[in-house]
Amino acid sequence: MRRSKVGSSERKMRCFGRAGFTIVEVLVASTIGGFVALVAVSTLKAISTSAEIVEQTVEMAAEVSFASNMVTRDLVNLYRDPNVANSTLIGITEDTGDGSVSYMLLHTVGRAKARAGQPEGDVYEVEYYLVKDEEKSMLMRRLWPYPNRDLDPGGILTVIAENIDVFEVRYFDGEEWSVEWPEEMETLPAVVEVNIVAVQQGRRTPIMESVFVNLVRSAGDSAETLSGESGESGTGGTGGAGGTGGPGSGGGGGDLGTPPGR
Repeated sequence: MRRSKVGSSERKMRCFGRAGFTIVEVLVASTIGGFVALVAVSTLKAISTSAEIVEQTVEMAAEVSFASNMVTRDLVNLYRDPNVANSTLIGITEDTGDGSVSYMLLHTVGRAKARAGQPEGDVYEVEYYLVKDEEKSMLMRRLWPYPNRDLDPGGILTVIAENIDVFEVRYFDGEEWSVEWPEEMETLPAVVEVNIVAVQQGRRTPIMESVFVNLVRSAGDSAETLSGESGESGTGGTGGAGGTGGPGSGGGGGDLGTPPGR
């Protein structure tokens, strides 16, 4: 009887011993679990980073498209005086050391008031230019409701797009392209090309949008865009129609401030 009891105890101890894990097995399982957790965290981080990049790219593309549409709308609604020499479309470039920067000034027709409740005509002076500093670059739009050459230029400054690396405007006279259209020109260009390029930090591929606006039209026809966005969603006159007011209409006034000197 004693031998059977001893044998039974030994068998129980052996069973209990087989039910546990050795130190080696625990270490291997911990290593595998840590590796799986590390891979999962890295994957989630990569997915989160990719989602942020996609969101930033979409937002930047929307800004570039918005700016392109606004420039196109102003060009399409270019004010056309019966005397073409009195129509205003001026394009100049300046060398900043980091490359050339385009400035474009024009008179455009618009029905949306720049200031609510203030007397204004329907012809506005609009200027586009790029401002760069150490932190960021911005495409600016200056809107002036009193386009009178006898008054100091002022206006409402608006940032229409950020992180813009290139704002380039070219003008086609029917024979060749030029990066400038000086004030001395007594006619309008046949086609205006506008290139807007945005660069996102940490990415090599830029976001670019180009539009061509045809300013040549026959009598009674409106100007048309050859390609790119037409900007029809914006308010304003159609086809650069002259409207009821001419340059300088709406009276004077200097309460809108003066844009920063270039």
